[in-house]
Amino acid sequence: MLAEVGELGRRMSEGARLFSEVRDADVQIATTPKDVVWRQDKVTLYRYRPLAESKNLTPVLIVYGLIGRYTMADLQEDRSLVRNLLNLGLDLYVVDWGNPSRADRYVSIDDYVDGYLADCVSFIADASNRETVSLLGICEGGVFTTCFAALYPERVNAMVLTITPIDFHGDTRESRAGHGFINVWTRSLTHEDVDRLIESQGSLPGALMGSVFSMMTPMRTLTKYNLDLLDALDDKKKFLNFLRMEKWIADRPDHPGEAAKQWLKDLYQDNKLFESRFELGGRTVKLADITCPVLNVFAKDDHIIPPATSQALRDKVGTDDYTELGLPGGHVGVFVGGRAQALLGTGIAEWLEARE
Repeated sequence: MLAEVGELGRRMSEGARLFSEVRDADVQIATTPKDVVWRQDKVTLYRYRPLAESKNLTPVLIVYGLIGRYTMADLQEDRSLVRNLLNLGLDLYVVDWGNPSRADRYVSIDDYVDGYLADCVSFIADASNRETVSLLGICEGGVFTTCFAALYPERVNAMVLTITPIDFHGDTRESRAGHGFINVWTRSLTHEDVDRLIESQGSLPGALMGSVFSMMTPMRTLTKYNLDLLDALDDKKKFLNFLRMEKWIADRPDHPGEAAKQWLKDLYQDNKLFESRFELGGRTVKLADITCPVLNVFAKDDHIIPPATSQALRDKVGTDDYTELGLPGGHVGVFVGGRAQALLGTGIAEWLEARE
């Protein structure tokens, strides 16, 4: 017992020293060099600088969602999907949706898919002198790329989806304890509840969604600032990695009001995408219209996007070139977990190269 108390005291002392020494510059995320190549309204398109000899493959556009930030794909140098893909010779772009405010109350998913995303694809195609672009969609961003690939099949070379919901009611068929809480929570609301939530703020507040995510794993939320942090106090690398993750979690932008209504009502509640009833710009998004090759990556222990909600795409797409890649870990672990890191970047790069 005395030895354990002594070890705890040592860790606390080391932790106090680390806290006093660490500065914001030590906890930077998304540090892979990149350049602004296009900008419209609050949306910015970046092109990453190469880290290896180019393989001259079709350029790849990373599309994250509105609920989080694309920086998850480049959290730290030794666990970065972005760096892994660049080191494998890919030409890589990423779109940053910026920080929506109340002024963006009526910005819709139509605007993101038919407007900003379409313009980004056009810019990249023109810059590379190609007719098509490959898409890498992450979570909600994967829904955007799915819609784009269905509406503009002639503009997509290949599409990689990671942790992307397609069947928003798929959790009811999988029935795994502790999985799909957001699906259950959203379906517990009425359309009127969603309308009132959005109208009161003009958006779906990032802070609210942060609280919802925290409630999904209450014990994890309660223990990470004592048990997890305590475990990292005497290891500077672990400590900085812990802080980087917390920095990403805290950077949760508000979700534009109209887009949030579509996300919660049309998709989560009414499952219109999976049932080919989701409309954008007056056109119906039909999954059968997706004719490009598709790689669908899911996390086997994802409690936010249960695997069944992603795998449901298999029988809906209009291409025979469909591949699934199930990786160990949870929703975020796919991008920062050691085991998944060794598989994700290589798996994506090799799959894309085979489809040139």
